[in-house]
Amino acid sequence: MNTRLPYSGPFRKLVLAFDVGTTYSGISYCILDPGEVPEIRGVTRFPAQEHVGGDSKIPTIIYYDQSGNVRAVGAEADRVDLEEEAEDGELVKAEWFKLHLRPRAPSSSGITDTIPPLPRGKSAIDVFADFLRYLYQCAQGYIQETHANGTNLWRGFESRTHFVLTHPNGWEGEQQYMMRKAAVMAGLIPDTEDGHSQLSFVTEGEASLHCCIQSGLANEAIKDGKGIIIVDAGGGTIDISTYKKTTPKGDSYEEMSAPQCYFQGSIFVTANAKQFLQNVMRGTRFELDIPYITRIFDKTTKLRFRSADDPQFIKFGTLRDKDPSLNIRSGQLKLLGSDVASFFEPAIRCIVQSVEEQCKASPNAISSVFLVGGFAASDWLFSNLKTSLMAQGVEVSRPDSHVNKAVADGAISFFIDHFVAARVSKFAYGTSCMTRFQPQNIEHVARSANKFRDLSGDWMIGGVFSVILPKNTKVTETQEFRQAYGKLAPDPSDFDKIRVDIMCYRGTIADSSSQWFMDKDPFMYSTLCRVEADTSRLSIPPKISKHQRMQYYEIKFEILLSLGLTELKAHICWQENKKGKYLYTFFHVSRSNSSLRSPAQVVYDPDIVIQE
Repeated sequence: MNTRLPYSGPFRKLVLAFDVGTTYSGISYCILDPGEVPEIRGVTRFPAQEHVGGDSKIPTIIYYDQSGNVRAVGAEADRVDLEEEAEDGELVKAEWFKLHLRPRAPSSSGITDTIPPLPRGKSAIDVFADFLRYLYQCAQGYIQETHANGTNLWRGFESRTHFVLTHPNGWEGEQQYMMRKAAVMAGLIPDTEDGHSQLSFVTEGEASLHCCIQSGLANEAIKDGKGIIIVDAGGGTIDISTYKKTTPKGDSYEEMSAPQCYFQGSIFVTANAKQFLQNVMRGTRFELDIPYITRIFDKTTKLRFRSADDPQFIKFGTLRDKDPSLNIRSGQLKLLGSDVASFFEPAIRCIVQSVEEQCKASPNAISSVFLVGGFAASDWLFSNLKTSLMAQGVEVSRPDSHVNKAVADGAISFFIDHFVAARVSKFAYGTSCMTRFQPQNIEHVARSANKFRDLSGDWMIGGVFSVILPKNTKVTETQEFRQAYGKLAPDPSDFDKIRVDIMCYRGTIADSSSQWFMDKDPFMYSTLCRVEADTSRLSIPPKISKHQRMQYYEIKFEILLSLGLTELKAHICWQENKKGKYLYTFFHVSRSNSSLRSPAQVVYDPDIVIQE
């Protein structure tokens, strides 16, 4: 188990971690006192909550009235009378709203019909902000009630609170931007650069690793240079991450391969059950009962399912409800155990395949798989994974207690312990550009109909993806990836601003290539953000075109990418010669928290020009 050092900061500080899950959410916190060893604690009591304990979490549910006002949240919203009001049209229920923030990637396109729509007039950011506001109020009430002189204690934290928000492995800069916007709307942080610095993000996989390290599980399993895989099985997503220790002694870890995220959480088991019921009961008098039967399955049958050989029962009605042809007797629906097992099969198959892929991609042998998250409480899921993976020499285990608090506690550990020193880029990051036409290059010749002369008189060809940060690259927190570019214009006023779109490529084109044509895999690109730099003060001398002897202007600059902690940051820099000194100016995209300050030698490639 890790031995934490005393906090060395100058002021008392509060760290709050909000794990907003698809189905359940939790809060952990830590009071940082100078000279004291930090202790991670959890909020274990929420308003209207029946069961109170160390693994306490609340449903991720909000009820709105017809005017769009919040009526009930969390445990307060998990009441039968509110469900009835919603059915009568008086209230509107918002659940699984976290998944509306998901990246618009091909891997998530098939789940749209599964996710309930948002309330009318509400965006995903609106609902997320309302829920964050409620979590903050719960944290405030709990700390004030459970700590000595709690009211004054909380008052002292109002300007000294740092927030950590967790998100699935597959969430990217756009999702972090929306979550930050929701935090501002919720009143957690001000919408300023200093305010943004009070918020950090961590993936659920990395947060779970920190929790396993704190419990001592990771240290024992990761001996002899072997790696471990964290499978965070939640309500909406399954996040899979692989780590190893960087040194035999110490607490520094690094990712061994790019983390994965799949939409195969426990809600999709319920969705599979609902589809099965619709197929069986369509056209019968029980068809209207399917939503209610599905809810009963979700809260009872799904949780206690352990054997595919034994029949399973869903008690939903009275003694009068029966239909032998549907296996309904005395208000109970009888299901074959094999049918219930089929509801779990996609999730089990997904995890096993992903673990196998991670094992193949990892340079070190994998010793153990740790199953955490709310879905990990399923004995059927755990036993099947254990059987499948042990046959391949991989041990599968899950924490004995608080299996669903790993992410919230780990998020606090992420902030105060900082165990992960290097991460692996999930995709190739870069920008669209044009490059000088090469008549000896077969790829260029195949697209020669698209070549054109630029202002300098050179033959160019566009539609090129220029890689700045390659996929599957190990990245430390301070490491920068840079690429030089140029831009031409007929008038210097065109250079008042430089705008560059930072793009992400999710396909499988060879990672070793520094650039390729985007028409090869056109649907696998997405724009992450736009970087803008004010270059109006630059003095740019004119140049003369070698083709038509026309005057033009050229600016050269670099794009810098870094992963920082868990956020991709994009910057533009250029070199300006004033009185013999080189000045380095850095501008960063508005979705970043900080700007770079360390100058470096600028090297330009004149063959690459940004494409407008």
